[in-house]
Amino acid sequence: MDVDTRLLRYFAAVAEEGSLTRAAEWLYVSQPALTKQIKQLEAQVGVTLFTRSRAGMVLTEPGRALAAQVPALLAGWDRTLRETRSAARRAARVLRVGFLASAANEATQHIIAEFARLRPGWRADMRQASWANPTAGLTHGDVDAALLRLPFPGQDSLRVEVLFTEPRCVALPTAHPLAVREQIAFMDLWDEPFVAAPAETGRWRDYWLAVDERDGHPARVGAVTDQPDEWLSAIANGYGIALAPESAARFYARPGVIYRPVTGVSPTQVGVAWSPADDANPVVQDFVRCCLDTR
Repeated sequence: MDVDTRLLRYFAAVAEEGSLTRAAEWLYVSQPALTKQIKQLEAQVGVTLFTRSRAGMVLTEPGRALAAQVPALLAGWDRTLRETRSAARRAARVLRVGFLASAANEATQHIIAEFARLRPGWRADMRQASWANPTAGLTHGDVDAALLRLPFPGQDSLRVEVLFTEPRCVALPTAHPLAVREQIAFMDLWDEPFVAAPAETGRWRDYWLAVDERDGHPARVGAVTDQPDEWLSAIANGYGIALAPESAARFYARPGVIYRPVTGVSPTQVGVAWSPADDANPVVQDFVRCCLDTR
């Protein structure tokens, strides 16, 4: 019998967290989807892995036996997969770099040019990810390095170097009553509907809703999107407003959307991230060096 490694990852997360809700946030999936996957795994192995109670998810004896073996199994598979993909990229002399939205803003082109100078014959293959994938594929080994907005879920398990910090602003429909202001206090936006990332992104979504900076005031979600074009359309159509990096006004100018400075909310950062497994990878480290040289 073959079992999808994804099911084992879901099982390991629930076993570690003891909660479907917390595990779903960590995995960037919905709780109903996670519940379905756990039931699927139980059906495949033919045993009950958890008992469900008000206290959470408790491992059964067979569940404990599986939980003792899964971490080493997954670590071995991840290592094998990463090494296989890295070998293919080295043969092709390609470094895959994941990124979100505008990557490192205007510094991106300088980073790529410096990497090409430092590594003749190599190419940095830029791979844009949706907001539903806040690590741009880095946690799954789909890319070798990534230019990301901080903070992001899973950040503590990766190497991260901050490149720069910039204020957050607010994106509004041009017809919005607050659009006439030169500057807007964040507390004046608390009752507004927001355009948000998918719920499965957990803490990433919460950060861009500034959940921790609302003094307990709940966020209202007017629309959910995971791509810049959809995000801009939702704002222009009046479905909601959104916090954004200050640079969004340069990179995502669009008729119907206006950007205004916002006070009372923390700034955002951009960083370069890579796996600890690549600490000794000279190509990845050269790319990181190129990023740091732009600071």
